Amino acid sequence: MAATSSIEWTDATWNPVRGCSLVSPGCTNCYAMRQAHRFSAVGGPFEGLTRRTSRGPVWTGAIRLLRDHLQAPLGWRKPRMVFVNSMSDLFHDGVREDFIVKVAEVMASATWHVFQVLTKRSDRMRDLLRGKLRFAACQPHIWWGVSVEDRRHGLPRIADLRAAPAATRFLSIEPLLEDVGRLQLDGIHWVIVGGESGPHARPVDPSWVRSIRQQCKAGKVPFFFKQWGGTRKAVTGRMLDGRTYDEFPIDAREYDFYSE
Repeated sequence: MAATSSIEWTDATWNPVRGCSLVSPGCTNCYAMRQAHRFSAVGGPFEGLTRRTSRGPVWTGAIRLLRDHLQAPLGWRKPRMVFVNSMSDLFHDGVREDFIVKVAEVMASATWHVFQVLTKRSDRMRDLLRGKLRFAACQPHIWWGVSVEDRRHGLPRIADLRAAPAATRFLSIEPLLEDVGRLQLDGIHWVIVGGESGPHARPVDPSWVRSIRQQCKAGKVPFFFKQWGGTRKAVTGRMLDGRTYDEFPIDAREYDFYSE
């Protein structure tokens, strides 16, 4: 949990859940997995969440629910964008439904923030937004998103998201691992794109990024280009064809932090 964040498209992170497991190729070089392993040296909530392999740390599948972190956003009086569970996945099978509901209740109460919820478990999110989370699905300050890395795993997640009764839906197409082809962007309010970063980063082809940018332009969907990535992402930067793309959903402009 952090009151600030270096992630380009958010202001802060909030982690009432720690730990995860691998579900698709987008997880292979997960930055959160590396961070959790590094922090595990001091024990506490990160201990036992990862194990060492020849390619580096890997999630063990252990999940830790941090009830003492649930109320944190209510104490942040200055409005900000909050990335929910940057160190886990709220819709992981190991997170009980009653705890997910409690997280959503906090988000629904803290209306001065924007909450960005991102998952690879899109089917579970879809089903809960239709049911126990219906009260939060319609809240415009809670944005519901799915990760998209390729066609096989990513495109079905988009279909699940579009089938969910969410007021604001977004895609995080990162790490972009292949040409994802034609995207169904009806009902999608924001698209983030980025290449993979880190010691084992897989390359991204600029034509894949340009294709998504063009589709967003045609569909009038805000486009945010996060990074080219690579082993030295500070060097490769985030310029695309001579400019940066920092577009956000139009509703975000209603919040004070956006115009500061």
